[in-house]
Amino acid sequence: MTIIEKILAAHSKYDVVKPGDIIDVEIDARVARDFGGPNVVQNLEQNGLKVHDASKTFFTFDTNPTGSDQKYATNQHICRKFARANNIKIYDIDNGIGTHTLMDEGLAYPGSTAISTDSHANILGAICSFGQGMGDRDIAIAWAKGSVWFKVPKSVKLTLTGKRPENISAKDIVLNLLNEFGANTLLGYSIEIYGEEMDKLSLDERITIASMATEMGGIILLFPPNDEVMDFCRAASGKNLEKIRADENAVYEKEIEIDLSSFEQMVSLPGKPHGTVNIIEAQKEKIDSAFIGSCTNGRIEDLRTVAKILDGKKVAPGVVLKIVPTTDKIWQQALDEGLIKIFKTAGAMVSNAGCAGCAAGQVGQNGPGEITISTGNRNFPGKQGKGEVYLASPAIVAASAIAGYITTVNKIPDVPAEFSAKDFERKIEKAEEQIAEQTSKPANVEGKVWLIEEDNIDTDMIFHNKYLAITDINEMGQYAFDNLAGYEDFATKVKPTDIIVTGKNFGSGSSRQQAVDCFKALGVSVILAESYGSIYERNAINAAMPIMNYKSLSDIDIANGDTIKINFETGEVVNLKNNKSTKIMAFSDVQLEIYQNGGLF
Repeated sequence: MTIIEKILAAHSKYDVVKPGDIIDVEIDARVARDFGGPNVVQNLEQNGLKVHDASKTFFTFDTNPTGSDQKYATNQHICRKFARANNIKIYDIDNGIGTHTLMDEGLAYPGSTAISTDSHANILGAICSFGQGMGDRDIAIAWAKGSVWFKVPKSVKLTLTGKRPENISAKDIVLNLLNEFGANTLLGYSIEIYGEEMDKLSLDERITIASMATEMGGIILLFPPNDEVMDFCRAASGKNLEKIRADENAVYEKEIEIDLSSFEQMVSLPGKPHGTVNIIEAQKEKIDSAFIGSCTNGRIEDLRTVAKILDGKKVAPGVVLKIVPTTDKIWQQALDEGLIKIFKTAGAMVSNAGCAGCAAGQVGQNGPGEITISTGNRNFPGKQGKGEVYLASPAIVAASAIAGYITTVNKIPDVPAEFSAKDFERKIEKAEEQIAEQTSKPANVEGKVWLIEEDNIDTDMIFHNKYLAITDINEMGQYAFDNLAGYEDFATKVKPTDIIVTGKNFGSGSSRQQAVDCFKALGVSVILAESYGSIYERNAINAAMPIMNYKSLSDIDIANGDTIKINFETGEVVNLKNNKSTKIMAFSDVQLEIYQNGGLF
């Protein structure tokens, strides 16, 4: 068997498992974060379930360890109360990233299994442990039962040959692998990584590479443990652990060799982690901010690298450098070694340990138009804010923060780049070009009716406040009407161009823009209501989401599922089922202008 098959078999009722087998897997560490934890609690309580084994059950509060957001603070308190009642250990806001805690506290170790509401739980492959991110239902079942079902994945044996170039960091290695495999070549595989240079990698370096298995589409990236890793895990866990290895006759779906000596320093271009290029292609790109941290690059070795580069230098004028260690132990170690002083003297902001910008809950976020270079593992639009994010190694991020633009350590200038009025003018010109490319929108739309005969549908029913941390409009659609009784599955059934017809005071309640944008994300072509909440009406008009008022639609006998045609300029509505027509309130000149412009801006 391969490594993944050995681990899963050892945690199942079977002696041997093979790819495609669906088995119940006993879970050694069962974790919920402040991001998803309240849903786990809710699932347990609503289904009358009890905690199977509190000694293997944990909360980790890492997405908002500052407690600076009211929703996060509320969620954390829900989890704390449940933990007190069930004798569950909490690694609270003073602790750091949960997956790192599992390794540092010996809760995960070679050959063990762990699941978390963290999609990067497969980072545990760094110590040859099976870690998986799962949804709140899976986690709740694991808390109640001690196991979850899992499909045994196929395995890939990846061997890196040749010598590692001196300037190539662990982050560069994984960015080169992303360049090689993209986001889906290894989709659904368990990847075992081998090679003489790979065996030399420190634990911190293994963590960096393993943390981005998710970005490659892999189930997990497993490193056979070396002596350093074994010594660390034995000390952390207090267990007499043995190295885990694949059998000599293990069967792999693919065996791949790549020449490590050909690897280059790389960055990921904004928008997708696998959109990697040689650093030369991104050099001299002016930056507004820099971020060092995340589960990928906030370990002590990363911080030492950054301190060596920053020592005696200053962050470029106008650039913000944010540094967030992964765990409090690492924060304290950095303090003891004098690294924090170097960071602060250089002009960096240092926050307490946690996930930082990834979960939109701490620091590291950027704003629209902002250019950031980051050591994170994801740079999807909206993931770390509404600006553009480049991904790179800690060394490149530190060098870029000093230079004021993307560069390497050996090309840090004597005089940093500064912002000028021309930079602003360039951004304005870029925006004007984008506006000029917009085409006029149709004045007539046609679509199937969703007849929702309810009044006072408020914004919490439309887009519940538990999802407010979501900033990417493309992710909002799936939660539309999630909290409206009888329409919880709306997002899975609605089709682009569909039309919502509803009652009075639609969109009352809070001012959240998401309650408008979720319908835009789904492609809903227009909403007809007798009246709207005043803030909602403005939000919709300003976002170019078509909404219209009607006094009565009785003339056209609308039924659920009918197809109707609407003219925004004239207000004419035609039921194509019976060809009956009526007039409702047409767009005002202002609404029409904003609609044709694609929004208020």
